[in-house]
Amino acid sequence: MHKRNILSAGTPIEQAEKLMIFIHGRGGDAQGIIEIASVLHVDGYALLAPQATGNTWYPYSFRSPVQMNEPWLSSAIQTVHELIDEVMAMGIKSENIYLLGFSQGACLMLESAARKAQRYGGLIAFTGGLIGEEIDRSNYQGNFGGTPVFIGSGDPDPHIPVSRVQESNLVLTEMGAKVTEKIYPGIPHTIIQDEIDWVNINILQ
Repeated sequence: MHKRNILSAGTPIEQAEKLMIFIHGRGGDAQGIIEIASVLHVDGYALLAPQATGNTWYPYSFRSPVQMNEPWLSSAIQTVHELIDEVMAMGIKSENIYLLGFSQGACLMLESAARKAQRYGGLIAFTGGLIGEEIDRSNYQGNFGGTPVFIGSGDPDPHIPVSRVQESNLVLTEMGAKVTEKIYPGIPHTIIQDEIDWVNINILQ
């Protein structure tokens, strides 16, 4: 692997057919997010989690003008894209690559995937949406080819407005993804069991 700060677990990539990339949230870390694997149906998967410098991928809200979050945002997207390219070069097919993120990590994951749309195994966004003051569709290219996408979020959520979840759903659907959006009234800013159960049954079966 390229020399970046990336935590690996699970089955070695050379022996795995499937791989999941975990993207942590603001203030979180690679170790914390990759521990979610313990409740997911990912036996036999290679597991990777990049670590953000200073535990944050970009400094301001994901709905700030994009230029406020540069150059950190572009660097973070590049990190995800390079990781995808590297594991594909090692023999993992795109349709066997799964991307998972929470909060800021879910936003980065969705944004990175939309800028590099192809058939993935699945995209799992625990509380997230596409990035920008407004969604700029000119940033996105490719087609998801039926990739299953899960976006779960609370209503209200202190960081991710339901309206942005819904807008993201529409854009990803137009790009060929099969999106399931689950909005949970009154839940805290966290990952809940119903989300885990849904993902296990419908994406990681």
